[in-house]
Amino acid sequence: MSRRYFGTDGVRGRVGEEPVTPEFALRLGYAVGRVLAGNREEASVVMGKDTRLSGYLLESAMEAGLAAAGVNVRLLGPMPTPAIAYLARAFHAQAGIVISASHNPYYDNGIKFFGPNGRKLPDSTEETIEAWMDRPIKIIAPDRIGRAFRQEDAKGRYIEFCKASFPNYLSLHGLRIVVDCAHGATYQVAPSVFSELGAEVFRIGVTPDGLNINQGCGATDTHALAMAVRTHRADIGIALDGDGDRVIMIDDEGEVVDGDELIVMIVRERLEQGINVQGVVGTLMSNLAMELALQDLGLEFVRARVGDRYVMAELEQRQWMLGGEASGHILCLDKTSTGDGIVAALQVLARLVRTQKTLKEERQRLHKFPQIMINVQVKERRDPMQDAMIQAEVLRLQAALGRGRVLLRASGTEPLIRVMVEGEHDIQVQDAAEQLAELVRQRMA
Repeated sequence: MSRRYFGTDGVRGRVGEEPVTPEFALRLGYAVGRVLAGNREEASVVMGKDTRLSGYLLESAMEAGLAAAGVNVRLLGPMPTPAIAYLARAFHAQAGIVISASHNPYYDNGIKFFGPNGRKLPDSTEETIEAWMDRPIKIIAPDRIGRAFRQEDAKGRYIEFCKASFPNYLSLHGLRIVVDCAHGATYQVAPSVFSELGAEVFRIGVTPDGLNINQGCGATDTHALAMAVRTHRADIGIALDGDGDRVIMIDDEGEVVDGDELIVMIVRERLEQGINVQGVVGTLMSNLAMELALQDLGLEFVRARVGDRYVMAELEQRQWMLGGEASGHILCLDKTSTGDGIVAALQVLARLVRTQKTLKEERQRLHKFPQIMINVQVKERRDPMQDAMIQAEVLRLQAALGRGRVLLRASGTEPLIRVMVEGEHDIQVQDAAEQLAELVRQRMA
């Protein structure tokens, strides 16, 4: 069965256009409630959101649909996506619901789900929910209508959970850290986590107005963070995205340290602590240097499709613990059940504190291959490799690069074709990426 509404990360789109409307959210809430409640006498979910203005609209509609199905709702307010995954487990809820479009602009929004184990719902459950959406809403008996209430201690619970992922024999005392919360869901919790562990914290991206989420800040735009690191003479900058499941770091000279580099640091720390690391899952976009570095450590490396959903699927299948993406989705399944920007950052900080190395010193151990990615706006998302001219150009460029890679893929959440070229020589990689991007633009824009 093909899914009509659910993409790689729940339902997402522009607010006011299907499927991101209050009517759709009402029907979705009801369908989710009926599927998750099943034959239970009483079912409950936890529901949080990021800081988009439209979150209020969708939250209310989802709440009404869930109540109509007889499901109780713990409202968490603005909370990171991984916090909702954790709290779904902590409260033994049937699901965690997140209203967020992650790194997208404010005018987009979405709805995604976690199961009672804190992991994303399987495809089969999403398909069952979609089938229920074709049925009319029949409100449950009046005495069984669901209740909703605010969970006032949610932030404190999650802060303590994050802190517990950091070794209790270490401290961040003496570190100067700039934290960029992207005016998003982490703005109340992330600075507290790092400061309570002893760091001197400088905060940026912590004044959300409902419209400025991810705007010129956060994990998708680190220029402001790099400037703040230099201004405050900080040791490290930590950039989170709008819903807190991604992290990118900045060294003391303002240079970006991406997810591939951070994963290798975490792996090295696990190995040096005597922890068994059976293998690591990356994606088609993971830098070739990461693969080679892990091979040098004697570890198997597997590439999944782009998207933390697919990384998670590979990890679960192989029963491995570590994986992620260059974009900053990092999965440490020995610490939490989903990608968590704060928890991942703490694993890197633990290594730096224990080894007494700077982030710059640690990142210099991985010599990344030049890699260029260009996003090409298109009318509709479709496979560019179905175009014969594009396919022929990819094969030509791949042969010319020699030791390198060419990858084209349609974004799973936006009308974009991502053009990636990787190789040993900067100018050759840049020229190849620009040529291919221009051809894609001509053929598909």
